[in-house]
This record gives sequence, structure tokens and C-alpha cells, in this order.
Amino acid sequence: MQPTTLEHPVQLDVDYPDRPLDRLSSAFRLLTILPVLAVLATIAGPALERDGFGDLLCLGLAGGVLFLPPLLTIVFREKYPRWFYDFNVAYLRFDNRIIGYLLLLRDEYPSVDDEQAVHLELPYPDVRSDLNRWLPLVKWLLAVPHYAVLFVLDLAVAVAAVAAWIAILFTGRYPRSLFDFVVGVMRWHNRVIGYAFALVTDQYPPFRLRERSR
Repeated sequence: MQPTTLEHPVQLDVDYPDRPLDRLSSAFRLLTILPVLAVLATIAGPALERDGFGDLLCLGLAGGVLFLPPLLTIVFREKYPRWFYDFNVAYLRFDNRIIGYLLLLRDEYPSVDDEQAVHLELPYPDVRSDLNRWLPLVKWLLAVPHYAVLFVLDLAVAVAAVAAWIAILFTGRYPRSLFDFVVGVMRWHNRVIGYAFALVTDQYPPFRLRERSR
């Protein structure tokens, strides 16, 4: 396990809206999200069918991430095929755009390919120099403490989203403190997924919401 540095290689940020959010689309967000959610379900269908709406609040759904193929090629071939990486990055970016839209962070309809206002970066690893070839076998287990913390944080995100929904309906604005908290939890989820499931880094995820420690 590599020591944790001040900045984790998996980075997520969401632009805070510089204008009032659309109150009508925010009011009916659970309906307007359905078409793009159907697209996501064709990729991550088994996970959505198993756990339902609760999976959406995981903020970085790993159900569609290619996990076993990269694990096998890292362990047996010491390589991470570029197309495995490209798929995982594209999928996670799409998923985060949908999650951000669901949680009212932005009101642009999630694009299937454009980055929009949700920015996710994952490093492409050189397996021989950047990764321990055997660590992917146990990363999912090493991340167990994060699962427990994130479960509690996800419940708090659900409450924050309801509070933000009420604020948007009355003011058109997403309270900045709630916005930063929700984005922080999304960032935390993506670090754990990048480490334990997408397998792009051996740097253990920090227990923090911020982009870097101060």
C-alpha cells in the first residue's frame, strides 16, 4: 500500500452553478431523470435491479465498472489494457453526471459523452511502475472501512438533497455548504472506486471530503 499524499490521483469536482437553477425541472427531477437513467441501466442493469434506488445514492455506482478483466490482466500480464481504462473512465463520468443531476447539483440534462460541469480525472497506470500486481486481489477488502463510513454519509446526502430541493424551489439556489458536502461525498466514493474497483491507483483513499488536506 502506497503512503497517502496530500492529493489523491482520483479527482472529482463539480462547478457550482453561477445562475439560479431551474425550479420546474428541480421540482420534478425524479421524473425528468428517467430517460437517461434507462440508458445507464443498460450498462449497470444487474446492480440497479438488485438494489434499486438505493444504489443511486452510492454516488459513484460501481455496477458498470470493468473490475475482473483489469484485475486478471494486472495479476497475470502486468498490464492494464487501455480500452478497459477508457471504458471505466467514460462510464464513471457518465454516472457522476447523472448522480449530480439527480442530487440537483446542476440542471443541465446529463450528456452521454460531453463533460459538462462534472469533472472526473482518473490516472492511467503503468502497471509495472505504478501498481503492485497482487494488491488488486485484496483492495476491495482493504476498503471495507470506507464502505461503513460512506453508508452513513450517503444517508446524510439524502437528507441534504431534500433540504437543497426545498431551498431551490424557494430561492433557485443550492446552499453552498450543502453543495460542497454532497460533492465531497461524491469525491470520496470515486476515490474508493478508483482504488478498489477500477484499480487505477494503489494510493489508499483518504478519509476526507475535501480535494486535499490543509
